[in-house]
Amino acid sequence: MVVGPLDFWIDWTSQIGVLSSLGFQIILHLFANVRRRSSSIMLRVPLWLAYQLSDMTATYAAGQLLYSSRTPEDHQLIAFWAPFLLLHLGGPDNITAYALEDNKLWTRHLLSLGVQVLGAGYVLYKHIAGSGIFLTLAAILVFVVGVAKYAERTCALWFANFSTVQSSLKVLAHEKHRRYSHIVEHQAVACCCCKGGLDQDELDLLRAHSLFHICKRGMVDSVIPAEVDNEEREIIRGLRLRGNHESMWRVMEMELSLMYDILYTKASVTHSWVGYCIRAISPVAIFASLVLFQLSSKDGYRRVDVGITYTLLGGALVLETKSLLGALGSSWALAFLCGTQWDGLRHSAVSSGRWYRLRRALVSLRRSWPGKIIMTGTSRKWSGTMGQHNMLRFRAGQVDQMSRRLGHLFSFLGLREWWDRRYYSCTIIVPDEVLKHAQKVNTWVSRDDINTMGLLRHKWGELGLGEKWYPGLFTKLKRWHGVDFHESIISWHIATDLIFAAMEKNGHGASDDSVAIVRALSNYMMFLLVDRPDMLPGLPQNWLYEQTCNKLDKLCQKHPVRSPADICTVFKKFFRPRHHWDLRPTTLEKDFAEKIRTLDLTERSGSENPRLNYALQIAKVIEGEPHDDKGKVKLLLDLWTDFLVHAANRCSRESHARKLSSGGEFTTILWLVIEHLCQIKE
Repeated sequence: MVVGPLDFWIDWTSQIGVLSSLGFQIILHLFANVRRRSSSIMLRVPLWLAYQLSDMTATYAAGQLLYSSRTPEDHQLIAFWAPFLLLHLGGPDNITAYALEDNKLWTRHLLSLGVQVLGAGYVLYKHIAGSGIFLTLAAILVFVVGVAKYAERTCALWFANFSTVQSSLKVLAHEKHRRYSHIVEHQAVACCCCKGGLDQDELDLLRAHSLFHICKRGMVDSVIPAEVDNEEREIIRGLRLRGNHESMWRVMEMELSLMYDILYTKASVTHSWVGYCIRAISPVAIFASLVLFQLSSKDGYRRVDVGITYTLLGGALVLETKSLLGALGSSWALAFLCGTQWDGLRHSAVSSGRWYRLRRALVSLRRSWPGKIIMTGTSRKWSGTMGQHNMLRFRAGQVDQMSRRLGHLFSFLGLREWWDRRYYSCTIIVPDEVLKHAQKVNTWVSRDDINTMGLLRHKWGELGLGEKWYPGLFTKLKRWHGVDFHESIISWHIATDLIFAAMEKNGHGASDDSVAIVRALSNYMMFLLVDRPDMLPGLPQNWLYEQTCNKLDKLCQKHPVRSPADICTVFKKFFRPRHHWDLRPTTLEKDFAEKIRTLDLTERSGSENPRLNYALQIAKVIEGEPHDDKGKVKLLLDLWTDFLVHAANRCSRESHARKLSSGGEFTTILWLVIEHLCQIKE
């Protein structure tokens, strides 16, 4: 008998649904941690689909179990799958929210929890009750675990709300932080060193836990003072004064990773008495259910349905065991043990070194090739990337006929912004020179530069053009500096390219490391303005950017520059490696800069767009300073460092938190460094 697609779907809907639900859970378990260290869309899109489809599939499959057309004998076994769908709706420990806004939907998940529990309970009551003691007990065990895990996910979403975090900070005793900090810096570190313990990254992670309350309070804009004691100040001061500055940077990365755990995973509920009890009971309950199902009678059941049941039980057992081991071996477990009031438990687990031995074993397993497949060890470091967008390169590219035609094509398709972002912008690995310079920001900014609210006292650029090194320069440039921060970025970005073009024409090569750092920072700030305006303080000023682009386009038309129209070059640039971006200016870009510099002053003064005028005047003033080329590069480096620090410090905390779910942002680490500097009494 030929079976059509519709008949096949009706007969196998439940089987396809539960297996798909299990498959999505495995994908989330294995790959959810990719988000904390990568912003690649090629990795994030499959993960987003798995996140969205996991709940939809489980909910749909649960509804199908109510209306299955199977015989009563078969339906008893299929009804046994309902508790597994509750377990899947609970989700893995390493992802609860895909975006920060998902945490605000916890009430929706609470309602769904009630409906799904009632539905699964009805299925069990209708088809399982009285079918056999073994199958009934097995279903009850999985049902209890599923309800607990689903309720835990709902609580995690609730706890991750900014308002809930703020409320928790008001009632959290500071003695808990002090006790934990003391144990980490003395007893724990000594235990690690004496017993051949953990490496430097692990010790930095412990320090990140001891200072994490500073990050937590800063991220949610808590008005409750952090009450950092002298011992914690010494930790921060010690990190700040280290010669290579790398330790403090690593600790800041790890603190942000811990904040990611709070906002996007189950960490806030996993590492509690209830959470540990659930994880200790779940594998035992699933294993007992597996044994009970093995002992139960399978007469009348189809072999394929029995196989699916074993697959669900085996998959649940593996995932729950992984969850238990991950929770016990997590550094969050040490925070829990150090903060507990049970001195006996703390002594037996921490002082005796048992927890460290477990941690070392799990770390070793995660670093082995089987562990990388099974346990997917979590990297506490951020993506290590920064965006690049150069305005002159962007607008000079518009005179290329081939690029312009492709731009019109994508504009017709409604994808012009995507085309411009992909063709003229890029995300690169942070160059070593830029990273080393950024790591010194804790010595470039002092405690006196920060007010009691943790904000910089100076206006953007004022600290970089300070009176100590450049007397009177900020006052001289005040007229063209820009009223708005976005306006200043545009003006100084163009001015920087004009200055470097003149320097290169006079024989100063663009290969100098300081020049590369300045160009990287300038392009990065412009990238934030164009692609991620929410990462800058103040309201987005896209119209300023568009007006400046229009003015540059008019200049291109009046003073054309030579532009190759090679389709091979265009596609080679479009399909370049993701993290490839040459910081050196292109020939087209340098020609365009020269054309701008040779314009008549009358033509510039009559412009309706003053940003280009400001850039030309700034370049003229800087070039007139009594500094050599290296001095001018240092001046620009100080200026862009000031801009970078101001953007990091004045950006909204919610924007910083939102970027944690896509690999993190360069300015977010700088913000956290400044947040810790507030706690130091010079």
